Amino acid sequence: MTQLTFSRLLAYGLLAFPLAFVALPIYVYVPQFYAERFGISLSYIGSALLISRVADAFFDPYIGGLIDKRPQGQGYARYIIYAIPLLIVGFGALFHPPELKGVMIFIWFFVSLVIVYAGFSLASIAYQSWGAALTQLPGQRLRLTSVRECCGLFGVLSAALMGQLLNFTWLTWMLTIGLIVGVACLLRWTPVIRHQKMSEGPSLRWVVMFANPAFRSLFVVFVFNGIAAAIPATLFLFFTKDQLHLETQSGYLLLIYFLAAAFSMPFWTLVAKRTSERDAWLLSMLMTIISFIWVFNLQADALIGFSAICVLTGFSLGADLALPPALLAAVIHRAGHSERYEGSYFGVWSWAGKMNLALAAGLSLPLLDALGYQPGATSQSGLHALGYAYAILPCGLKCVAAWLLWRSPIRTVN
Repeated sequence: MTQLTFSRLLAYGLLAFPLAFVALPIYVYVPQFYAERFGISLSYIGSALLISRVADAFFDPYIGGLIDKRPQGQGYARYIIYAIPLLIVGFGALFHPPELKGVMIFIWFFVSLVIVYAGFSLASIAYQSWGAALTQLPGQRLRLTSVRECCGLFGVLSAALMGQLLNFTWLTWMLTIGLIVGVACLLRWTPVIRHQKMSEGPSLRWVVMFANPAFRSLFVVFVFNGIAAAIPATLFLFFTKDQLHLETQSGYLLLIYFLAAAFSMPFWTLVAKRTSERDAWLLSMLMTIISFIWVFNLQADALIGFSAICVLTGFSLGADLALPPALLAAVIHRAGHSERYEGSYFGVWSWAGKMNLALAAGLSLPLLDALGYQPGATSQSGLHALGYAYAILPCGLKCVAAWLLWRSPIRTVN
């Protein structure tokens, strides 16, 4: 039950800043970048994202089990260090492709995705497992995840702003420098959690995890909520350009969205402290549904209306980022698996998060292609399909997630 100072929390959280440079550009910029620059169809891009994400996701439980099987007395640091070269090489290749055509550029795109996903998986599972093992105090648990996610949000903000004002070369250099600084701070000032007891098996079996009603319920809510959030992220640039005609303001809109999320963290921490982490998350879901559903009725050039929606939904995003990992850490502790099986839990958690993103891209992009939507086109049927996919479908999924959370036994975790 470790009490951590803010400086220790910050030293731990800083690595989330460069990791966000990997996440945002891939999910927001990659589809449009390869569709417009190389003419790859949305179906092919969506399929590549789906296949690479699914393949990568199924390695996550293995990675988590491997981390749990580390030698006695060893911490998490070496796995993060192993991931750094993969992240830098994969990201650089993805956003600096050679002038290839046809199947060759598609192969380059696919292989680059696999490399960067492998590095991100290894780094993020070890990193989150380290955080979950640092403290099991309810207040400290949420402070730790809030600081980490705030650092990640500032990384997202920087990536969004640089994507708007500069080019991908700057993003690559910022990623490289940020990873070096983040790992240095992590190794220097974050308490080392050494493995105390060797696990008897390769990892905690899924049947054991999912036999726990609290984990099972939390996992299902996380999946529905994650897909609901991933679909608008995948379609954001297409919607702002073709439906709203706000392409030049897209970077600033992302900036507003993530700034609101960053500033919301103290609010959600206070709400969770006065109620519970579960109730705070449920409130944020309802806030998202009520505010985001109005996107469907927006007309072209509705900058003020869309900006207001970005502020409100961004404010809710802060809860989506900070509360689920805190709840998962509580579930791990309640099950008696702290400092033993964090890797296995976060391996499955990472698998679910990647499947959410893979399904969002792999299903929504080919579906839009089949319904007649083409990037840059202005056909009414295509734009109508885009509006339903961007606004109505995510709100429906978010309603399901909220209902499941309300009915769940997670309220007993705190």
